[in-house]
Amino acid sequence: MTDVDDHALAAELAGAAGRLLLGVRDEVGFADAGVLKDTGDLRAHEYLMAALAERCPGDAVLSEEGRSSVAGKRSKGDDRAPTRNTAAAERRTAARVWIVDPLDGTREFAEEGRRDWAVHVALWERDASGRGRLAAGAVALPAQGLTLRTDATGGAALVRTDAGAPDPVTAGPVRAQPREVPLHVPAPDAGKLRVAVSRTRPPEFVRRLAERLGDVDVELVPIGSAGAKISAVLLGEVDAYVHAGGQYEWDSAAPAAVALGAGAHASRLDGSPLEYNREDPRLPDILVCHPASASMLLTGIAGAAGAGPG
Repeated sequence: MTDVDDHALAAELAGAAGRLLLGVRDEVGFADAGVLKDTGDLRAHEYLMAALAERCPGDAVLSEEGRSSVAGKRSKGDDRAPTRNTAAAERRTAARVWIVDPLDGTREFAEEGRRDWAVHVALWERDASGRGRLAAGAVALPAQGLTLRTDATGGAALVRTDAGAPDPVTAGPVRAQPREVPLHVPAPDAGKLRVAVSRTRPPEFVRRLAERLGDVDVELVPIGSAGAKISAVLLGEVDAYVHAGGQYEWDSAAPAAVALGAGAHASRLDGSPLEYNREDPRLPDILVCHPASASMLLTGIAGAAGAGPG
């Protein structure tokens, strides 16, 4: 184990990977979306793998781009295969595992002007009893000039990485405000619920859920990456994120760590805890919301699931 502030390190690495990705956008341009996606994915992945190897030697790593299935990917100007993840058998017995998504929301990253993509860096740590938990996490929103991170007190903070970024509450320019402020999930307005949904997949399950919430006025808000959706909950731009369409651990580990630190409810759709560093990294569903909305949403989700796809 290394002598390092894991919360600060997660934020530092996510922010640095985000700046790298902004540079890739400038360098590669938007003419060929496929080249831009692959170049961004792999350059951010290689940066994070190298940085973690240097800063936290001995820690295991699980990255979306370190899987054997992406071995054929290449970034612009680089013919190397992606650096591989820690072997699953070693990762499963490790005391510390970094779970990263070098570029969450590749579709949005490759669309000029879109800001709803992210970088995820999370640390899973095993305690003395052998059980594991998310110990630190950061979500960088590079195109928005923001990073959301956990802190050593068990809370969360919002870091303004660009002094010219718009304030997430007022949408006005940031002036004489601190660069880092505590982050707490805002409570929803009574009788209203804004739910983040996919831009590209029809949110039929969430529509069925909305029908079961009675007198609550539900608005579905399309947002790109999972990290951007969960960040939107924590910033008060939406009130909940409900996802049932399939994900992996790297899609939610860092955002879930920050959400829990910010006082949000974060669970599977059946209310069970989110668990990480499992043999199978698939983690297909998630709910993130203010605790005041959790019971209502979990009840509605159970009813929507029982209603089937019709």
